[in-house]
Amino acid sequence: MQQRSASHFLKKRFNYSLIGALILILLISGVPSLILTHNVFADQHETSEMEAEAPTEQAADEDAVEEEEEPSLNSGDTAWMLIATALVLFMTIPGLALFYGGLVRVQNVLSVLMQCFALTGLITILWIVVGYSLAFNTAGMVKGTITFNSFVGGLGTFFLKGIGVDTLSGSIPETVFVVFQMTFAIITPALIAGAFAERMKFSAMLLFSAIWSLIVYAPLCHMAWSGDGSLFGDIIGALDFAGGNVVHINAGIAALVAAILVGKRIGYQTTAMPPHSLTLTVVGASMLWVGWFGFNAGSQLAADGTAGMAMLVTQVSTATAAVTWMFIEWAKHGKPSVLGIVTGAVAGLVAITPASGTVGPIGALVIGFASGAVCFWGATSLKTKLGYDDSLDAFGVHGIGGIVGALLTGVFSATVLGGSEDIMIGSQLWAQFLSIVITIIWSGVISFIILKIVDAIVGLRVEEDDERMGLDLSQHNERGYNL
Repeated sequence: MQQRSASHFLKKRFNYSLIGALILILLISGVPSLILTHNVFADQHETSEMEAEAPTEQAADEDAVEEEEEPSLNSGDTAWMLIATALVLFMTIPGLALFYGGLVRVQNVLSVLMQCFALTGLITILWIVVGYSLAFNTAGMVKGTITFNSFVGGLGTFFLKGIGVDTLSGSIPETVFVVFQMTFAIITPALIAGAFAERMKFSAMLLFSAIWSLIVYAPLCHMAWSGDGSLFGDIIGALDFAGGNVVHINAGIAALVAAILVGKRIGYQTTAMPPHSLTLTVVGASMLWVGWFGFNAGSQLAADGTAGMAMLVTQVSTATAAVTWMFIEWAKHGKPSVLGIVTGAVAGLVAITPASGTVGPIGALVIGFASGAVCFWGATSLKTKLGYDDSLDAFGVHGIGGIVGALLTGVFSATVLGGSEDIMIGSQLWAQFLSIVITIIWSGVISFIILKIVDAIVGLRVEEDDERMGLDLSQHNERGYNL
């Protein structure tokens, strides 16, 4: 009885610690904005005074320029982006949830579905509160100059301040852009969950993902996509159309760190751990394939020729990678597997992501072939040789596939190879390489620190008895199937 009471007390303490930590994150996020509010208004007041003192002719010239460059709503672009946003959300729930859910053992299927669903809710809240501002607020950025805000956005759009029904982002409502980018922020930590599936506490997963989304994902998103003055997009000149660095390398490196720190599953490499339902996995992979058109073609933020090419090369790369993986496995093991072909398809989707807006069909074929072959090696030979337990190959597919795609973007984006960018391949390869190295260091080091902090607060891993029982019962008191 005393042991049971002590265990109950510890569980209550962990739960309270988690709730307190999440509240602390929100409070910490809110304090800077309250502190900066006065400064924002002060800056606006000073700017107004300076504008009032400016010469009349200069003001007239500026007004004329503003009238010429004033963005206007495009209903076609908006309609496409509404669809693309829904497609990307569809990638996480139900796509990734079913893909990962089928890959785990039967006693853990609900835990994976729960993780994807809960993260969709949690990251949505954090994105609205402060994540979007950290990722896309451009205050303090200067074209061609490295400043603090080249790395992270300000708090000017905290709680989406200043964004309303009439606010535009290019030719679409900014509200649509907010939700579109939110879906990227949702799926990225969900990808990481594949590395520690079947053994991490649900409380630890939530706390890690909340902190990680704000101090790892949001700044990398800002570095790549916030425009003039951004570290990757402007200063370095790296190409990342839809998230090679931001989503896949970022998630893959964090997944590898998490897999190592959490440790191997009980019985790993000594006990067979086959997927409990490849049927669910194929359905989930199919949803990912379809949803990825929103992911890549939607990143153009317009219904135009670039979006059309992004859709085409996404299809070509995915198909090529799937067939490549199938034939390699067929040659090596004597039979092609369903698990292999769907994993290859995901590898092709991952690798084409950074290149989808700048390469042509030839580049897509090469990227698909390379990703199918290299990710097969990463998910089989490399993992076995190094001995880490990346449960669902989050690093092997997303980390390695993202690196392959990001590097080859620097080659096949060139116009001489069918791409759309007037670049020198050597210089662009260096820019791509530099952005990859920064992403690996940023994600790896900070993810390690966050995981250590979470381990100290709630502990990362479930108890041995709970792991053997399965996370469905031990973490959620439910079963995936009652037959």
